[in-house]
Amino acid sequence: MEERSLKVLEPNTTFFSKISSTLSKLLTPTKVGINGILISIKRNNCIKYFEAYKKSEELNDVSKKEQIQKRYEEAYTLYLESIDKFIMDSVYKKVKNGTASMFEKDALSNYYNIVHLKETEYLEYKYRKQKFLLELDFESFKESAKEKALEKYKLIYIEKMDVLYKGILKNYSIKLADGIKMQKNGLVNLYKNIFETLEEYIKQVLPIKLEYEKDDENYSSILNGYEEYEKFSVGKLDEKDFLEKNMILLGLSRVLFTHSLPLVAAEQCYDKLLRDIRNLIVNTKVAEKKEEAYKMLIKLIEDYNVKLLSTKVYWDNPDEREKYKKFWTKYSKEEDAEKKEILSLKRELSQIENKGEKNIELRKFYKQKLVNFGEMKSFKNSSITGEKARYYKAS
Repeated sequence: MEERSLKVLEPNTTFFSKISSTLSKLLTPTKVGINGILISIKRNNCIKYFEAYKKSEELNDVSKKEQIQKRYEEAYTLYLESIDKFIMDSVYKKVKNGTASMFEKDALSNYYNIVHLKETEYLEYKYRKQKFLLELDFESFKESAKEKALEKYKLIYIEKMDVLYKGILKNYSIKLADGIKMQKNGLVNLYKNIFETLEEYIKQVLPIKLEYEKDDENYSSILNGYEEYEKFSVGKLDEKDFLEKNMILLGLSRVLFTHSLPLVAAEQCYDKLLRDIRNLIVNTKVAEKKEEAYKMLIKLIEDYNVKLLSTKVYWDNPDEREKYKKFWTKYSKEEDAEKKEILSLKRELSQIENKGEKNIELRKFYKQKLVNFGEMKSFKNSSITGEKARYYKAS
């Protein structure tokens, strides 16, 4: 009889089976279950208190402003805790039971990678965990939310993401300033983390931010930089493309993260890019690609001068400062692009002139460029070891 009844009755056809199915959805912690409901409640509270907090900025009563801000921060904390609980209760159980999607598996893996930072890199852990939880809920919320609710939430998302990314980059900047104590591999990873963090922000947060900041005085330059970045955001990149993408990211950082990635740290990042592009010029054997790398170098030198060195106040070496001031006076007054290139090339040559054997090929390349511009002369000199070019300043 039991077997026959199972064959006859279809699931969810009786009143009790429907109730049972509904209760199981609510009581089982899944994305559409009780944790999802709790997240929604906490998110709505966070939006409500955020709006009150924004309105309170116009109040003269400092005490009342602080009270409203405190409520907003408490609502934000409870909201993040509810998302954290969802991961631990729901996603963890689904992965353990073998019912998780690829997205959920990746989310849990990323979550534990961030938690792993807690013991050794607490500041980075603090910022990255909040960022991860916000990203996770935002991806879920934008699929189901009504447009009006989503627009309200985006304002919180942008503001919090700005704070978190600035915190991460500032933490990296402090480490970079102390990089003299760091081993070479650690320093390489630090540069990698900085550029990857900039790319994360520009890829995931900046497009949303641009929707709301069209009146910003820097909007046009940021938009142009973002459009340049988009050309390198898809497809397979070669070394030259990769370096050019990082150059664009660094340029954008001077507008978006002026204080979080301060001048000292940005200067070190520019120096790193310059070294990488110089190596690319030396190691590239195809003439056309070598020329492309050279043009990228000239563009980077221009960015470096305009966006950073021209605003630099403190110099470790006073002689270097005076040399740069003379260069910048000529460069900033010059309107002819070719003459600007010659000035940049001469400065670049003087920078690497006495840095050892590994720069021999690069010096020859630069000097040949100056010969082509008519700024130097060369003649072949025969010797036992073969022919060598000697270069002289053109009269």
